[in-house]
Parts: sequence; structure tokens; C-alpha cells
Amino acid sequence: MHNEPTKKSKLFIHIVLIIGSIIMILPFVWMFLTSGKTIPETTSIPPTILPESFQWENYKNVWNVLPFVAFFLNTGIMIVVRVVTSTLFSAMAAFAVAKLEFPGKNLFFWMVLTQMMIPAQIFLTPQYLLVQNIGMLNTVTALIIPGIISAFGTFLLRQFFMKLPDELMEAATIDGANIWQIFARIYLPLAKSGLVSLSIFTALFAYKDLMWPLIVNISQEKMTLSAGLASLQGQFTSNYPQLMAGSVISIIPMIILYIIFQKQFIQGIATTGGK
Repeated sequence: MHNEPTKKSKLFIHIVLIIGSIIMILPFVWMFLTSGKTIPETTSIPPTILPESFQWENYKNVWNVLPFVAFFLNTGIMIVVRVVTSTLFSAMAAFAVAKLEFPGKNLFFWMVLTQMMIPAQIFLTPQYLLVQNIGMLNTVTALIIPGIISAFGTFLLRQFFMKLPDELMEAATIDGANIWQIFARIYLPLAKSGLVSLSIFTALFAYKDLMWPLIVNISQEKMTLSAGLASLQGQFTSNYPQLMAGSVISIIPMIILYIIFQKQFIQGIATTGGK
């Protein structure tokens, strides 16, 4: 008798989760179905759900229209460099704020928090002027610059470092280790879950970044997947089947990466919600 409410509550939770999953999957299903339609089918009223005959040539056409190889390469370079640099620099700054004592420590952390509260669009103009002044407009390097450091990453990793005991630093100092050795050999390995979480978030943010690549680059050969697909959106009319076909192609790498690193992804996301 005591187990009955528990079973009912679990059943209700499962039903809610299943409904939520279906709602989240529906846009992707619609995107795939639209990628196989003709243009009249995508604009018909009432809308047609299934294409009369799946148009696989939409994928071939959009692949020929856009330089997807360059898009994938640029996106991959941007993600890898942003993940490596952002994780490393954020970890160094977070360790300093969490474990070291130096003048202006609280002011520095206050500046980090302030940057998180300011909309990212405010930084677009100074970032653009910086890239312009150093002569890197319309280059792959320009895609990387805004993501080299991360205020969010510094804040996130600070929370992980603060949970680690100070006695570790005291013991290492007695053994003759310097600050860099304490950071690299003791605290950094212990913050592995935080580093994984930050790497996941950084990769996701970089993959879906649209505004900065569109602003800093004008050549399609220097664009990322998100910016390249945006070029298919016309001012008055759009070829929605090709646009959806390109979207399907663009999400395939992330799906493959998620399948490969599913365990690390779930652990990293779950860890960010723990104390």
C-alpha cells in the first residue's frame, strides 16, 4: 500500500518526461521532413506533413551551393581552439581567485561577475575594432578571439576549486612545490568534472555562435556552419527544402559526438547542478 503512491508518481513523471521529449524532438522531425519536400509543399496551406516523394537531391544541391567542407573545417578549428584556450585560462584565473591571496582579488572577481551580467552584444563593437586594428578581419583567427577567455568559465571553475580543501596546498607547499606545480599537478586533475562541464558548454556556445561570424567575416570560405546556413535565408523568399537539408547536414557531427561522448556529456551537465 505504501508503494502505490510512489509508483503513481513515478508513472506521472515518466509520462511528463516522454511528452517533453516528444515536444523537443518534433522540430527536428519537421526539419528532416521539410528537407525532402518540394518548394510548393513547404508553402502549401494547410501544410503537408509528409512529402509526396522524398527529394534527396535537395541534399546534393545544397552541398554544391555551399562550401560545407570549409564550414566544417572552420567550425572545428574554432571549437577546438576556443575549448582549449578558454578552459586553460579560465582554470588559471579561477584557481587564483579561489585559492590565492593577492591585492585586488575581490575587485577582479567583481569585474568577472559584472561581465557576466552585461549583454554580449555590447562587446561586439570593441571586439570588431580590435580585430580590425590587428588586421584579422575575414580570417579564421577572427572567429576564435572572443572565445579565448570566458567569464562564465572563470566563475564555474572557481566554484569547483573552492570545494577542494586548502590543506592540499599547504601540504604541497611544505613538500617544496611551487604555485604552478600545485595548480597543474594537484588541483587541476581534481577539477576534471568542472573542466569537462566547461568544455561542453564552450563547444556548444561556439557551435551555435551566429552573430560574430557574420559580423567579422564576409567570405563564405571563412564562415562557420551557422553563418553559412544563414546565407541561404533570402530577404523575400527562401528555398526552405535546401535550408532544412543544410541544417540536417550541419547537426550530424554534433549528434555523432554526443553518441560517442554521451557518458561524459551527462556527467558534466549533472555535475554543474551539484554542490
